[in-house]
Amino acid sequence: MNARGAYDADNFRMAYDKVMSKWPAARETATVPTPFGTTHVNVCGPADGPPLVLLPGGGGATSASWYAQAAALSRTHRVFAVDLIGAPGRSVPDRDRRPRTVADLSAWLDTLLDGLGVTETDLGGHSYGAWIALHHALRAPDRVRRLVLLDPTQCFTGFSPAYLMHALPSLLRPTPRRVRAFLEWETGGRTLDPDWLALQEAAAGFPALRPVTGPRPRGLSLPVLLLLAGNSRTHNPSKAAARAAALLPRVVTTVLEGVSHHALPHAVPPGANRHLSDFLERPGG
Repeated sequence: MNARGAYDADNFRMAYDKVMSKWPAARETATVPTPFGTTHVNVCGPADGPPLVLLPGGGGATSASWYAQAAALSRTHRVFAVDLIGAPGRSVPDRDRRPRTVADLSAWLDTLLDGLGVTETDLGGHSYGAWIALHHALRAPDRVRRLVLLDPTQCFTGFSPAYLMHALPSLLRPTPRRVRAFLEWETGGRTLDPDWLALQEAAAGFPALRPVTGPRPRGLSLPVLLLLAGNSRTHNPSKAAARAAALLPRVVTTVLEGVSHHALPHAVPPGANRHLSDFLERPGG
């Protein structure tokens, strides 16, 4: 945001690049045309490694936020971290066509995988990105080997009223100050990476597309790792875990203590990456 309160694209790019500098040095980028615009992807890991596609959350989240997982996961996997279409980041939406339905999002992801040369992948997402990942796995189970859901929203339980109340000012009229105040409330005043926080502030006012909404997903037979933020103010972790157990016959659920929804994925607690690696490297799913 500049002094007048308008979105400052140059400031956002600088903040984005500063967070991306925390990624492994051997990082590449790819741009993939899709029916809804050009998708930007950050790539690292061995070219012959099994693919792992990671989707960020909504709001001001970008693929840059996965830096805390990138180094560990890229030792065994070819990691593709995606900037969502119509959200902050370096993907460029088509002005005349945007995703409006769950089917549109699934078509976008199918086209993206085709463009990356990926037939079947492990798929992960945080928050809204986890919601997209779960819906895509339901629609295209032949393209997803394993699913990682990091404190997913609107998948197993709704938003808490307190969360919606505190989020409203930064949704109606986002400013850096309102974004910071909201994140400080949700994370319980936890010390956050200043570069990551600066990126969230720089994303305030980004002309984002309205996120797609839809019904909560139904059951899925694929292997699923569900990592819930123990201090999440977004929803009730216990209710989410119970509902997931009823819907997903092959789910493994772990509650990450001492961390909130918006501190993820960049501020994962010690041991969380071990959960991810163990799940993704398990023979036969």
